Formats: sequence, C-alpha cells, structure tokens
Amino acid sequence: MKTSVAIAAACIASASAFAPANNGAARASTELMAEKKSFFRTIFEMDLFAPVSDQNDYGARNKKNLSVGTIGSNSYVPKGLTKEQYAAIRKKEDEKKKANYQKNVAKAGKFLDYTQFYLDRGTDVGEKWFQSPTRGHRMAKTKYDWSGKTDPSKKQETGLKK
Repeated sequence: MKTSVAIAAACIASASAFAPANNGAARASTELMAEKKSFFRTIFEMDLFAPVSDQNDYGARNKKNLSVGTIGSNSYVPKGLTKEQYAAIRKKEDEKKKANYQKNVAKAGKFLDYTQFYLDRGTDVGEKWFQSPTRGHRMAKTKYDWSGKTDPSKKQETGLKK
C-alpha cells in the first residue's frame, strides 16, 4: 500500500514538472485570442468578394475591361489576308460574341415557375390532361414544317427559295 501511494505521488510530481508554470504573468495575446475565435472560424468567415461583391454576377463581363488584342508587326495574320482585313474579321467576331452575351444576359433570371405550369396544366384537380394528345407536355416549335405541305410565304420552314 505504501509503495502504491509512493508511485502515485512520483507520477504526479513528474507530470507537474512538465506542466507550464502559471505565475500570474499575462500572456502575449494576438488578435485571434482577443476575439476568442478559432483559426478555422476566422478563415471561414472571410468574405473574399467584399471589395467587388458583384464581380461574378451574370452580366458582369460588361463592367470588365475585356477587348481583343491589336495586331502588331509580329502578330499572326492568315495567309491571303491583309492586316486590315484580319482586324476587321476579328472585330466582327468580337461584336457577334458581345451581342450573343447581351442576348443571354437579357434572359437571365427569367424562368417558368413549375407550380404555375402545374396549375395551368390542370394536374392538381383532375386527369383531363392525361386524355390530351400531348399528355400535359408542351410541344417545342421546330424550324421546319414536318407536315409535308408547302407554303411559299414560309420559305425558312419549308426550305423553298423564291
């Protein structure tokens, strides 16, 4: 019994020898310690987009300074074209790209609400939609008239040329 008490006392003494001394002196504090936040919490709460919060919004490309580079003396120009012709082609492609982007920006945020579609179809109150030829589906318009009839006023649908 005396030996077990002596061993326990020796263990406690040796453990306290390696523990840091608390002599009442104030520890050097950091900003993280002052706020009582963990390191990871501080990182996860950072807002990296705060300076320019709308930089990834749809349509933000217009606010950025993007342009096609100018053709210099060492620039590539396809064989058979002059520098001016190639610059005109590149400018036309850039304008086409910008117009397509603007078209898509105009469509941003516009969508068909499914609940309204569900109510319009009538599937919430009955099964009349099931008897229709499309069974409640909306049919897409196609570029061509697949009926086989020819209408000279609609040359893009029938493929006829005037």
